[in-house]
Amino acid sequence: MTRAALPLLWLLVLLLWLLELVVGPATINVFTALADWINNSDSVARIILQEVRVPRALLALLTGASLAISGAALQGLLRNPLASPDLLGISQTAALLAVCVLYFGWSQRAWWLLPLAALLGAALAVLLLLQLTRKLPGTHSLILAGLALTALTSALTTFALSFAPNPYALQEAYFWLLGSVANRSLSDVAIALPFMLLGSALLLSCGRALDALSLGEDTAASLGFPLARYRWRLIIGVACNIGAAVAVSGCIGFVGLIVPHLLRPLCGAQPGRLLWWSLPGGAALVLLADALVQLVPASQELQLGVLTALLGGPFFLLLLLQQRSER
Repeated sequence: MTRAALPLLWLLVLLLWLLELVVGPATINVFTALADWINNSDSVARIILQEVRVPRALLALLTGASLAISGAALQGLLRNPLASPDLLGISQTAALLAVCVLYFGWSQRAWWLLPLAALLGAALAVLLLLQLTRKLPGTHSLILAGLALTALTSALTTFALSFAPNPYALQEAYFWLLGSVANRSLSDVAIALPFMLLGSALLLSCGRALDALSLGEDTAASLGFPLARYRWRLIIGVACNIGAAVAVSGCIGFVGLIVPHLLRPLCGAQPGRLLWWSLPGGAALVLLADALVQLVPASQELQLGVLTALLGGPFFLLLLLQQRSER
């Protein structure tokens, strides 16, 4: 049953991706729109499919997979089940540098400056957390360090936004920070895809090292794993994934926390195996959440990051209570 679950999970991702193409404020025939796209025929259905729904569905899939595998990798690297990019301030630090690039207009000079800034922010946050975990071991110390980093970067981001040139720019940046894959284009997919592929490949290549690291650093070193090299590989991988995700979709929280915990019972005590499972798990969660925000009746569409936070907040509290009851 466990072996069949992974293909079934990928099948669920495919079904949810097709659902993303169907749902939306405008009703279209997807097959007709696809035929028009293939035949290069101009039609409203083809424009909606090509310019709106396909980019949105692709970014939801890629962002969910990247966030989930990054969360699983961080939990294995830090050996802490509560580690995730948003709880530890990694996403917020990436967002801070991205906002600075947007604020000063540097993103208009070269397309790669925005994802590069977000990538550097994520890498700096991971490096800082690694240093803190060595000096302040323990679950609570890590969470407190993450909360402090989140508070600092969020305050700096708000400070930068307070000097926005006009209220429209402020509102646009604010909604971007809440997290969404709406109103994106295939150009955004092209920007994020190389970084996400590189980041995921680097993380997957560290699977055996994470399995060994779960037994302790001394054991992993005795088994022949150069831990310093793998740490850098993990840092670069997480930075590529989180940086690209934040650059194109803002801060979508708790995906890296929820998905690894839901799938860990199927993987046993194998962090490396969990990486492979987190890819479809994260994609399925974000695809489902994004479909739901489009189906909720409201005057203005609910932001994707708000919905994942509504799901993740109670989930995080349950995990904290579980951690305390196990002591």
